[in-house]
Amino acid sequence: MTNTFGETYPDLNNLHSFEMPACHVEQALKLPAIGEYFLLSNEPDCPVAISTLSDAGLAERLYEMKPPGLSIVGKTETENIGIEKIVRNTLALTNLRYLILCGEDCKGHLSGDTMRALARNGVDAKMRIIGSAGKQPVLTNLGYGEVETFQDCIELVDLIGCTDTETISDMVRQLTVKESERLVKVYDSLAPAVEMVDATYMDPEMVKLDRYGYFVVVPKSDERLIYVEHYDYENSLLRIIRGRDARSIYWEIINEGWVSELSHAAYLGKELERAELSMSQGFKYVQDKG
Repeated sequence: MTNTFGETYPDLNNLHSFEMPACHVEQALKLPAIGEYFLLSNEPDCPVAISTLSDAGLAERLYEMKPPGLSIVGKTETENIGIEKIVRNTLALTNLRYLILCGEDCKGHLSGDTMRALARNGVDAKMRIIGSAGKQPVLTNLGYGEVETFQDCIELVDLIGCTDTETISDMVRQLTVKESERLVKVYDSLAPAVEMVDATYMDPEMVKLDRYGYFVVVPKSDERLIYVEHYDYENSLLRIIRGRDARSIYWEIINEGWVSELSHAAYLGKELERAELSMSQGFKYVQDKG
């Protein structure tokens, strides 16, 4: 599967790497798949897991269809070990956000009903799933932290009883779009706020005196050159800088350290651009007083 969202938002694509059994999975992946699960992808654009409960054939058909957004699919037959496996798988795959329950529930075990109770109620002090009608809904091999993380991170989508692959695949697509939109909002919220500053009017004659002196700009169209005379405050000519364009002249002045005030440098850059423009467009250049 291509990972367009991951390419657009690379900061959200930091996933763990694991080893996995070779059975029932695509060989390119290196992730765990505990139990009878088909593993397709661990990319952020595949946020959906599916449990087909007692229907192993439905899991195989969905795996063959590979609906966009599907990460892992398999059956969950028992209300204890089966649920422990799916909790472990969903927590190991950090891209997952949704778990679809579909297919017919397991008679007696009621793993689907127990999964709904786990998501809604959690477990008691003895790790028994509160409100489950299953025979032995006790999660012996999980800790409270794993159960709480599962409840916080995974949203259950109840399609129990549905065996239509098109209906289930359409739900996968809907959930994938929903998660993509959620991640965009999360990513945007993490972006640092940029300060917006409104520029206020400043009198152009308010340029600060520069301790290194002042400049007189003289464009000469016949030579296609701009001359800049640099004076001290005794009106003694210090030097003449010339060039064919404003950029060359103001960088020469800056690099040589002949200007010390930012306002003076900004003024000089503006005047040099006006002088250059006067030569190309044929109007008379008159230097501003600033």
